[in-house]
Formats: sequence, C-alpha cells, structure tokens
Amino acid sequence: MTEASEKKTHFGFSEVPEGEKAGRVQGVFNSVASKYDIMNDVMSVGIHRIWKEAMMDWLAPRAGQKLLDVAGGTGDISFKFLKRAGHGHATVLDLTEPMLVEGRKRAEADQMADSLDWVVGDAMALPFEDNSFDVYTISFGIRNVTRPQEALTEAYRVLKPGGRLMVLEFSQLPNEGMQKLYDLYSFNVIPRMGQMIANDRDSYQYLVESIRNFPDQETFLGMVRAAGFEQAKYRNMTMGVACLHSGWKI
Repeated sequence: MTEASEKKTHFGFSEVPEGEKAGRVQGVFNSVASKYDIMNDVMSVGIHRIWKEAMMDWLAPRAGQKLLDVAGGTGDISFKFLKRAGHGHATVLDLTEPMLVEGRKRAEADQMADSLDWVVGDAMALPFEDNSFDVYTISFGIRNVTRPQEALTEAYRVLKPGGRLMVLEFSQLPNEGMQKLYDLYSFNVIPRMGQMIANDRDSYQYLVESIRNFPDQETFLGMVRAAGFEQAKYRNMTMGVACLHSGWKI
C-alpha cells in the first residue's frame, strides 16, 4: 500500500482514505440534488440568500467579467453575478453532474444561456488554463473538497493578475455559548429536516458534521494567504454562522 493511499481525511466526523472522499461527497449531492435549493431555504430560514447578496455587494461585479463558480451546484451565485454585472460570462463547475442538471432546469439558466457554461470538474484540478478568469467564487463547497489548500492554489492559478477570490462558507461562532446553541440546532434539527424533505437523513448529518470540522476564520484566512492571495480579509455573516473571505491575485 502506498503512502498516498494510506493518508486519511475527514468525511464528517469519520476518517476515510483521501481517495474515497470525492466519491462519498458525490454520493451525498447525487442524493440531495433535486431538493437542494428547497433545503437551503428551510435550513437557513432563507438567510443564505442574504449572505449571497452580501457576497455580491462586496464583490461588486463589473460588466464583461468572467466568473468561475466552483462547487457552483444549481447556479445561484452565477445567476446573481450575471444580473449584477449586466453582461459577462459565468462558468459553473461542480463535481456532481446531477446538481448541474438541476441548475439547467431553472428559469434563469434558460434566460442567461448564452452567458453560461456548465462543467463537471474537480476543484483540485481545474480543467482551465492559467490566467483565465476575473473572479473565482466558491460558496458552501470548499469544506467538501478533499484538500482545500490545493483548491485555493488552483484558484490562484486560473485567476488573471488582478483577479479576485471570494469564499463563502459556514464557520465558527466566536462565543462558546452561542456555538453550543447553534450546534444543538444543527445536529438535532437539520438531519430531521433532511429526512422529512429530501428523504435523506445521512447526507444532512454529514453536512452538519463537515461544518464543525471546517477551520475557523483566522485559520482559513492563513490558508488563503498561503495560496498567494494578497489583501486577504474576511467578514462574518450572522455573527459567524457563515463567513466571507476575499483575496486578490496581484
């Protein structure tokens, strides 16, 4: 057995060989794809929409920009980006094809078809040339990547000089008491919602476990800087339930 095959990573609270994680993540999102958008609204009581609009406010898309939206799923971020930019192009990349299929069914996808590409691909090995995009976004996806640092390095590679990275991800609340209340909700309510709405408790159990395993704000900021990004900063959303990180390729 090789050293690489023995290396372990987190899949929720379990440890699995690194080579298995991507397949397991695909299994989760294959299972929930048809109910993914509904579950996002229910789990966050619609607040994820506010976070995504805040992301667009900070990003301030400009006409003619090219976006790569990694783990873009059903296209939420790309649709918002194109509406804000007025005209431009967005590439939605996701590891799980059924998520992209659901995205293509949305009315916005039909209206914006000339400005959209849908690509199956891996965040750690992007199928694009260096210096190809003005903006790279990943929303609630980087915690599912086997090696997030490699995904950030790939983001840096495919961005043009002057390009911008934006990562929206669940994070950690700074107050221990608030974190405990949030965990109580996450671990007791969300898997039950997953069972009721998507008929899939296990996938949503994994998702809440993956949130707790993700690095805190300062640790992830260090990872963004380690990938080469400058002027790296973050903003907490809803007291740290989610966090928005920004960095520039200069």
